Amino acid sequence: MAHPTKDTLPIKERLRQIPSLMAPLPDIDLSSMPATPHEAFALWLESALEAGVKEPHAMTLSTVDEHGWPDARVLILKNVDARGWHFAIKRESPKGLQIEAQPMVSLTFYWPALGRQIRLRGEAVELPAQECAEDFLGRPVGSRASAIASKQSEILDNEEMLVKRLADAQAFLETHPAHVEPGWRVYSVKPTVVEFWQGSTDRNHKRWCYTASQDGTAWSTARLWP
Repeated sequence: MAHPTKDTLPIKERLRQIPSLMAPLPDIDLSSMPATPHEAFALWLESALEAGVKEPHAMTLSTVDEHGWPDARVLILKNVDARGWHFAIKRESPKGLQIEAQPMVSLTFYWPALGRQIRLRGEAVELPAQECAEDFLGRPVGSRASAIASKQSEILDNEEMLVKRLADAQAFLETHPAHVEPGWRVYSVKPTVVEFWQGSTDRNHKRWCYTASQDGTAWSTARLWP
């Protein structure tokens, strides 16, 4: 009787065989966590960089559409300051339209090599036009051309159309290097709740939660059950 191989195992069994939260993983002393989530994030980001985590600035932005359905995609974190966590998008993109209709969003970072996750929820607030322009002009030329050419999330009928629009956008930027795409927006998420999660091989995970005061000027902290 033939035994099942990896190629014939049901996906449920294949998934069970994938290891997760494998040692060694770092531990954290919750009593030494900083007073604010901004400071804690900076420390964890530095640890991720030192550990060689690839693209630790990649994060999942979650929104809801007009029907209340959740939507999520991975973006790059642009900055963290007193106003919150920043990201840039096209206003006319699905996520841009969703944020315009419902600005409450969430951001999630996950660094499996360290068994660490950071989640935050809050309101996405559009930053001033000057900051949006500076962000756009700071992007590589190819990224600016792509932002101009792309009809994001619309149906692409053929590859030639994309190639032509990209070529046109690149040619336009050669003669208009200071052009800023009108729909380019940078948002800051001012969180009301931020959770730092340190996974453990024995599943006795450590969770540290920051909650903003009603006026947004102070933070309370609490340890959560695993």
